[in-house]
Amino acid sequence: MSKQAKWAILLLVGAIAVAALMIVLRPQPEEQEAPEIVPLVQTVPYEVSAGAIEVFGTGTVQPLEEVTLGAEVSGRLVYVNPAFKEGNRVPSGAVLFRIDPSDYNNRVRSAQADIAAQDVAVLQAQEEMAIAAAELERFADRQATRAELSRSIDANDYAARILPPEGLGSAAPESVSPESADANVLATREPQLRSAQAARERAEAQLADARLALSRTVVRSPFAGIVRSESASVGTLVQPGQSLGSLVASASYEVRISLTEAEAVLVPALFEAGRTRVPAEVTLDYGGHAYRWSAYVDRVDPILDPETRTIDVFLRVPNPMSGGEPAANGDAATAAPPPLLLGSFVSAAITGGSAQPFARIPLQALRPDNQVWVLRGGKLQIVPVDVLQRTDAFAYVTASDLGAGGRVITSPLRTPVDGMPLRREGEGADAGQGEGEGEGDAQ
Repeated sequence: MSKQAKWAILLLVGAIAVAALMIVLRPQPEEQEAPEIVPLVQTVPYEVSAGAIEVFGTGTVQPLEEVTLGAEVSGRLVYVNPAFKEGNRVPSGAVLFRIDPSDYNNRVRSAQADIAAQDVAVLQAQEEMAIAAAELERFADRQATRAELSRSIDANDYAARILPPEGLGSAAPESVSPESADANVLATREPQLRSAQAARERAEAQLADARLALSRTVVRSPFAGIVRSESASVGTLVQPGQSLGSLVASASYEVRISLTEAEAVLVPALFEAGRTRVPAEVTLDYGGHAYRWSAYVDRVDPILDPETRTIDVFLRVPNPMSGGEPAANGDAATAAPPPLLLGSFVSAAITGGSAQPFARIPLQALRPDNQVWVLRGGKLQIVPVDVLQRTDAFAYVTASDLGAGGRVITSPLRTPVDGMPLRREGEGADAGQGEGEGEGDAQ
């Protein structure tokens, strides 16, 4: 073995000896208990109270009143209002279009002439009736005189043998037959007068029809509204019943929303909307900003929808053409607020109420199986709740274990166990305050 190999072996043995000596002489580590790791959670405060609660729904804005405008008489259009264009607003009573009134003016004049002619016919019948009455009176006087003479004839008179008094008496006017009585009625000329008067009334009715047809040549707006569609132009020949456009009333709109039975029961006066005004609010998302309009429950459909098993509620929105108010203080748009747009999809909130106490919590604090994690005394308490109403951001829940208030956990936990210790975020800065809150919540 060479000298270099011997030195290498000696160095290796020496290194091993030094390592073994260091291992033998090393100090024993001090044993310490592992610190308990308490999870850190985020919480928000909540309060339990009873009273007003909002019932939310969604729906589409639709017109409360809409009318199809059409012609009631035939003719040619001679005027169309320049504002009668799709999307324009027209005031109530505005003339929208006119039909050529020439033919209808002629009918009015013809009916007036018929009335004048019938006036003459009535006057003539009245005069003839007066003449007939005078003639009948003279005839009755002659008959009375003849009867008086017949009673004064002597029975021994020669005339009595030619015409006995009984014969003269039988010719008295008291023995008038029914046929002669009818003839006397005709002789008075009264039926002829009634016929002339009936003809005059018929002429007056024809004049009223002519004037009505003349008034229908002018079509006016029945209410202030927005022109939804129009198909009228000057020179168009129209017929009765022909549609010329449609108009939507702009004084009020309505929104139809559907509520479940659980949501409807939160509005006690829902089915008394006709006698009690239930306030509501409609919100429109326009250009990334939310605008709201005041509304109220107009009516409720008492028939349950057989497919969705929901109750249809109709909200009326007064004055929808005025700009809506920003739904949030810092959510004001740079442009002017828009009107409530027909056909737009909106969210609605009806002011209701709950007799049992409830709490409003963030939606992320509502756990699966309708559970809520409450932090009390630095420990987790899992509380099952009943959900009264929920939105995209909040949930209204009720439970007997919620107490009068406290803090609900919004952050996730990997393995939540009832009674496990927890730390609240920001508790280090005010630990004493946090402990006080926990003890109060536990009570």
